[in-house]
Amino acid sequence: MPQMAPLSWLSLFIMFIVIYLMFNTLNYFSFNYMPKTFLINKKMKKNSWKW
Repeated sequence: MPQMAPLSWLSLFIMFIVIYLMFNTLNYFSFNYMPKTFLINKKMKKNSWKW
């Protein structure tokens, strides 16, 4: 179907690649990890042994 062909396949390919890269970068930078300081700050119980 020649009426459905884009003007330039290379420009279409580049457009999809740019959209794909933008989507991946936005997903990567929008995800927030929980800081590890909350996991480390547990109270440690010290046992003092008296022999």
